Amino acid sequence: MNIKITKQVIRDMTNHAKALKPIECCGYLAGQNGEITTQFEMTNVDNSFEHFSFDPKEQFQVVKDARNQGLELMAVYHSHPETPARLSEEDLRLLNDPNMIYIIVSLMNREADVKAYKIVKKSEEDVTIELVAIIEI
Repeated sequence: MNIKITKQVIRDMTNHAKALKPIECCGYLAGQNGEITTQFEMTNVDNSFEHFSFDPKEQFQVVKDARNQGLELMAVYHSHPETPARLSEEDLRLLNDPNMIYIIVSLMNREADVKAYKIVKKSEEDVTIELVAIIEI
């Protein structure tokens, strides 16, 4: 699976992560025809450096805004301010949409590291994921 994402969205995501460090940033990415073109920054209501949660009202508004713009929500992104760009145990537990791409922006090193993952299979005992992209900044 290949994903297409504009350089501007990658920069915007990375800037969002840097602006909120040491708190995890989060948001949705949307687009059309398999290409991500739009970022929707969201509030991490947990205000935590280890996990994030969307505000349900804000989440509903983003879904509505994307639909009104003719966009499809394609990815959820969040940052790992001090850890690698891989899904944590908590991330794996909370993944719930097999159609969504999950993107992590790691700020652990001097240069941000961005990776995208997709659920291959999920059961109560196990989650199988696939690394679908290492995104160049």
